[in-house]
Amino acid sequence: MHAPKRDSSIVYWLGSSLYLNITNRCSNSCYFCFRKFKTGIKEFNLKLEKEPTTEEVIEKLRKVINRKNWSEAVFCGFGEPLERLDLVLEVTRWLKKHYWKTVRVDTNGQGYLLNKGRDVVRELKEAGVDKVSVSLNAHNKEAYNQICKPVFEDAYENVLDFIKKAKKEDIETEATAVTIPEVEITKVKELTERMEIKFTVRQYTPCFW
Repeated sequence: MHAPKRDSSIVYWLGSSLYLNITNRCSNSCYFCFRKFKTGIKEFNLKLEKEPTTEEVIEKLRKVINRKNWSEAVFCGFGEPLERLDLVLEVTRWLKKHYWKTVRVDTNGQGYLLNKGRDVVRELKEAGVDKVSVSLNAHNKEAYNQICKPVFEDAYENVLDFIKKAKKEDIETEATAVTIPEVEITKVKELTERMEIKFTVRQYTPCFW
C-alpha cells in the first residue's frame, strides 16, 4: 500500500526556526539540490501544488506563531524566495508589526535579475528583513555556472553584487557553500573574507538508493 499523500507545507519548522516555503521556482538548477531527490524534510512535504497567496501564508503563520518561542522566521523552501519579492515584503512587514523577531531570507542572490528595475536589497531592508544567507558555492563564474546552472548569463556577478549591497544596507549578511567536490571551499572562504562577510559551510548529505 502507498503511504497517504501529505499536504503541501507552506510553513514548517526545524528546531526553533520557523520556515516559509512560498515557491518551488528557482533560477538555478544545482545538481546537488535536495529537492531533486526528496519531496520534503522530516514530516513536511515541500512540493507545492500551487503557490500560496500572501493571505494564505499569514493564515498558516497565525496557527503556529504562538506554539513556541521561535527564534526566527526564515524564507526558505523548495525554491528561490525572491521569485516572489512582493510576498516576502508583505509577510515580513506583517511579522514585524505583530510579533517580532528576526526575519531571514535564504537566497541564491539573483534578486535583481528576478526583479528588474527594483532596488531589491533596499526594499528588503525597509520591510524589516534582518538577515540574508546567500548560496555562493563558487569562487568564480566558470565554477558557478558549472555547479549551479543558472538561467541568467550574468548570474554570478549579480550574486556578488547582491552580497555587497546587503552588507552596505547593514543587513546581516552571510555566504554559504556546500561540501561537494566541485566547490573549492578554501577559495570561496577567501572571497568572503575579502568582502568581509560571514561564511558558513553546509555539509552535503548525498542521497543513497
